[in-house]
Amino acid sequence: MNGCKFNVLLYSEESKSAFYAFIYSAFLMMNMPNMHLTVVHLQESKGTFIGDNQNGLSSWPISPTSDWLKDVMGRADSATKTKDLELLTKANDVFSARALEVYHQVIYCNPNIPDSVDALLDYSRKKSIELIIMGTGELGTLKGLIFGSLAHTLQNKSSIPVLLVKNLSEDFLNSYGSRPILKLIHK
Repeated sequence: MNGCKFNVLLYSEESKSAFYAFIYSAFLMMNMPNMHLTVVHLQESKGTFIGDNQNGLSSWPISPTSDWLKDVMGRADSATKTKDLELLTKANDVFSARALEVYHQVIYCNPNIPDSVDALLDYSRKKSIELIIMGTGELGTLKGLIFGSLAHTLQNKSSIPVLLVKNLSEDFLNSYGSRPILKLIHK
């Protein structure tokens, strides 16, 4: 992998597990100088348009004032909120330092699991993605068992490795939070 781009897709949606996937992606970027990250959001298609749009997203880097993050953090106690804000700041610093290797993509598709999976996999193949990272909070829930889950359907259908992030251990979060951010210089 030395000297070659390692293309990673981070599927971002509005959940605590997606927040942890965001943090883990920043950790990977700290340790992989050749990593190029594309943050993908799925959006319901209006009418017959199904495709992608590479516009910058106004909520990037993720802001502690964004509505979905307020909602996710609103469920936590004050110590957890403080820790999450520190993690968020550090992750945003990593992504800002690596700005040239972080892209944003909105993919329009029908809002059901099969179409969403197909849209993510189609985009991944077109862009030579080598790893897909996403949060998953549906492991073992009754809803996940009955209706299925985007994360598990994607993992089962994908020929590309899929890293599912449900939670991050305290040890990992403490280690990540204490590591210095090194500014990487590309030649």
